[in-house]
Amino acid sequence: MNPPDDVPSSAKVSPSAGSWPSHPELARHETRNLLVLAAQQVLFRIGWIFKTESIVMPAFLDVVSGAGWLRGCLPVINRLGQSLPPVFWAERLRAAAYKKRALATFIFAMSAAFAVLSAVWFGVTDIHAPWLVVLFLAIYLFFFLFAGLYRVGYGTLTGKLIRPTRRGRLLTMSMVWGTVPAVGFVVWFMPVWLRPEVPAFGQVFAAVAIGLFLSGLSVLLAFEPPDRDQAPPGAAVRGLIDSLKVLGGDANLRRLVAVVMLANLGILLFPHYQALAREKLGLSGTHMIAWLVAQNVGVGTFSVLVGRLADARGYRLALQLLIVGSTVAPVLALTLVWVGGPWAGHCFWCVFLMLGVVPLGLQATVNYTLEICRDDQHTRYLSTVNLCSAVPFLFSPLVGWLIDVVGYNWVFSVVIVLVLVGAVLSFSLEEPRHRLRPEEALPLDVGAEG
Repeated sequence: MNPPDDVPSSAKVSPSAGSWPSHPELARHETRNLLVLAAQQVLFRIGWIFKTESIVMPAFLDVVSGAGWLRGCLPVINRLGQSLPPVFWAERLRAAAYKKRALATFIFAMSAAFAVLSAVWFGVTDIHAPWLVVLFLAIYLFFFLFAGLYRVGYGTLTGKLIRPTRRGRLLTMSMVWGTVPAVGFVVWFMPVWLRPEVPAFGQVFAAVAIGLFLSGLSVLLAFEPPDRDQAPPGAAVRGLIDSLKVLGGDANLRRLVAVVMLANLGILLFPHYQALAREKLGLSGTHMIAWLVAQNVGVGTFSVLVGRLADARGYRLALQLLIVGSTVAPVLALTLVWVGGPWAGHCFWCVFLMLGVVPLGLQATVNYTLEICRDDQHTRYLSTVNLCSAVPFLFSPLVGWLIDVVGYNWVFSVVIVLVLVGAVLSFSLEEPRHRLRPEEALPLDVGAEG
């Protein structure tokens, strides 16, 4: 179904999935760009692993505060920060001559946020001071304001530089290549940094800043021909209206948004896994190292299967399997707590291994979104999906409060059921792969760049 005539031209649905390549030189340089973007993602993962949202960030907040409802604020800040700026910057990003420069700028801002956090922690004298919690949450919001722009910028750059049937290969390369160094750095540094009663968060945050900064530098090595579009006057002001028009004019996009909203409910549980293990199984902060390793090994392992499947069969099927797979972690967590005893504690790392499917689900959503629209629609569609997917996160503080009141079992169980409803709804999504043109569908040999 096509949008009505009053939808902006950049938002109208195309009968083909994308329009790659948008420049004749892109095919010749695609292998170079594939390697550069994979390297950028590897460095990004090395930085990100030191601030993993399911482990490190809630553990930090527990050290300085400990309130469940406050821990539940993290997903709200995370998702709202990621969702709002892209809506108002979508047209400016679409019209940017060099997407890689915009992407690098976003990453540098994210790096700066953790550099400030590191400096503050090194100078703090009272780790339980209320102002520290407020400052942390403010910087955390700043970080995710640019993380949202980064996510849309990376998706837009990927859509411009890499054909649809090689994006799964990019996912696999970046995740697999990133697993070994990311895990290696964690095993090397984190035992020392987490051993004290009060972990050395200054060093942890500095590692995040360095990894992200190098990631921003690396993306500038990509070959990108300039775009010649210009953002219309008042584009930022009209961003929300344009997103609503796009959503109203594309039934498949509306179904995708519903699926993503339900599937993302599982992310609301992220800050509470480590608290569950600590409270119910008596596990300590030193176990975070094994959890970090397990989650990143899970990402790297599952990405091999997901990348190959997505390139061969499309991202709709990959997304469906990942949504179902995301329910394994909470089911396993509840089961281990029910079993109890030392054996359950020794096996709790398996929960974080299965959490490795969640980042892949987020990337699968991005890549599916790229395929259901033309390249000049990428930023608007991605920002619209980002905005709508933020709605469930408004309930994250409520989830944290309910865990304090009724316990983990009821809250985890309800979330599991709702995510499975999203998996069932995903079968109503369209499969855009049959609309690919030959130049979009044919894989390019690794040695093809001239």
